[in-house]
Amino acid sequence: MKKPVGRWRIVEMEMWDQEAVELLGPGFIEFTDDGRGRFGFIAVTGWMDCRWVERDGGPFVEFSWDGDDEGDQVCGRGWAAQALDGTLSGRLFFHMGDDSSFCASPSPEGVTWDGR
Repeated sequence: MKKPVGRWRIVEMEMWDQEAVELLGPGFIEFTDDGRGRFGFIAVTGWMDCRWVERDGGPFVEFSWDGDDEGDQVCGRGWAAQALDGTLSGRLFFHMGDDSSFCASPSPEGVTWDGR
């Protein structure tokens, strides 16, 4: 299975408008080929432990994460799937807190594919 590796720009979130998402810079989610990743939006930064599977013929990832929200330690879980048009959609959950869907597009830095 080929997995998307690289940085994706978050272009929409259910819970927050784009101005909030980009408060400290472009919102992003990023995957590495070693099963790790990270994301950032508003004042939240998270580091992910990813597990890739194939669903409906495409790459799908489930992850746990821990991170920082304005100096407070936070953690949670989430998932993401790639659509046929190349976009990424998913959901982020904060442990004992908010959750939000998100949509992301390949960032200008690009997304590569492992397993070439």
